[in-house]
Amino acid sequence: MKLQYVSTRDASEVVSASQAILKGLANGGGLFVPTQIPQLSVSLQELSKMSYQEIAYEVMKLYLTDFTEEELKGCINRAYDDKFDTEEIAPMVYADGAYYLELFHGSTIAFKDMALSILPHLMITSARKNNVSNDIVILTATSGDTGKAALAGFAGVEGTKIIVFYPKDGVSPIQKKQMVTQVGDNTLVVGINGNFDQAQTGVKKMFADKELAEELDKAHYQFSSANSINIGRLVPQIVYYVYAYSKLLANERIKEGEKINVVVPTGNFGNILAAFYAKNMGLPIDKLICASNENKVLYDFFQTGVYDKNREFVLTNSPSMDILISSNLERLIYRIAGEDAEKNAALMNQLVSEGKYEITDEMREKLGDFYGNYTDEDETGKVIHDLYEDTGYVIDTHTAVAAGVYEKYKKDTGDTKATVIASTASPFKFARSVMGAIDSAYDDMDDFALVDKLSEIANVKVPKAVEEIRNAEIRHKTICEVDEMPQVVRDFLKA
Repeated sequence: MKLQYVSTRDASEVVSASQAILKGLANGGGLFVPTQIPQLSVSLQELSKMSYQEIAYEVMKLYLTDFTEEELKGCINRAYDDKFDTEEIAPMVYADGAYYLELFHGSTIAFKDMALSILPHLMITSARKNNVSNDIVILTATSGDTGKAALAGFAGVEGTKIIVFYPKDGVSPIQKKQMVTQVGDNTLVVGINGNFDQAQTGVKKMFADKELAEELDKAHYQFSSANSINIGRLVPQIVYYVYAYSKLLANERIKEGEKINVVVPTGNFGNILAAFYAKNMGLPIDKLICASNENKVLYDFFQTGVYDKNREFVLTNSPSMDILISSNLERLIYRIAGEDAEKNAALMNQLVSEGKYEITDEMREKLGDFYGNYTDEDETGKVIHDLYEDTGYVIDTHTAVAAGVYEKYKKDTGDTKATVIASTASPFKFARSVMGAIDSAYDDMDDFALVDKLSEIANVKVPKAVEEIRNAEIRHKTICEVDEMPQVVRDFLKA
């Protein structure tokens, strides 16, 4: 049976998987969700004997039902190849009572590679399936990681162009250097004078701009998105939770059917939503532990049922989570609203007009799968320091937020079941913050000296992604105001 996708804001907009991937965002600002969450069609025992690529096929075929087996396997095999520096794609490390699922072994050393390695292949296949003759323009906003991972995925891909907007003062030095040194004539990287939420809102406005769409169409272009709002990003993220469970089972760390907990550091809510989908497919996950940094809009939401972005925006050492508008939360709101598009649209409109909304008590009762908490900057640094001192294992700032929240969860609940922590970035990507947490004596070293010292103390080779940018040429120097974003796009496309 073909699985279809519906807009969270308009029940009449129903499309196929390939059409949802191409469009990225539904009309009226809605997000595409599957009309039902499919159930795993092979046993956990069978999955435990499979490679990452084989598990990816077993999961993704259930969601991307208008792709042939040959098309989907082709996309998977081109994505999960030797661009990852480990054969298992997402290895797990046991440290201090938790299993760290390392999602950062791709070409940009962050978890976004797991989905953005395959998205270009899914998109080009989708374009062919739907007889699209226009070039696809990937338009995306980034809080640090999505941008580089999308650039790496789409650079040089025929029939595509990619434009990335980032907050010029809101990403780490390594993240920035990774983006502004990106090669490829089809790429543009733009710093904005503003924060991530402003960049993301600017991108969403361009998607909704009918006049701009008509201009682009005349110039043979059409927009699509590489942000986590695209279901072509969300579906591949479900895979690694299924993979993590299967590896625990294969290594006899759990018994078949035994429940585990999952901890995810998140700002935009996409990564933990993927875990929620995995749970609803039948994967034995108990608690979905949502970890926030000091921009704790999600923690407050789970505590009170009120989503309120009207607060100070805090720049932290975990910048990829410095977000006050968690776009993917809308998919969960739609579900707990009884899949009522009208009800969901009203709440989202309230978020735009008032900066907040409140869910009903009935909706709150459906959030029992989730536990939310946060760690502040001092706690995050202490987690990195203590884990290194106790075990020699070094984690990045985002993963440390998750580890800190997991400690709070255990203290609050006494729950000690097997737990997977999504380790979302390499410590090398945030070397200054990580090394400063381990020892303040490193504070005066430059960024690449810190990278070398981190390699020495952690006994881990400097990743290729960092070595490549050490002396790379700065190619992208454009800076703009938020209201200048559409003109920057026009100028690049000469539309």
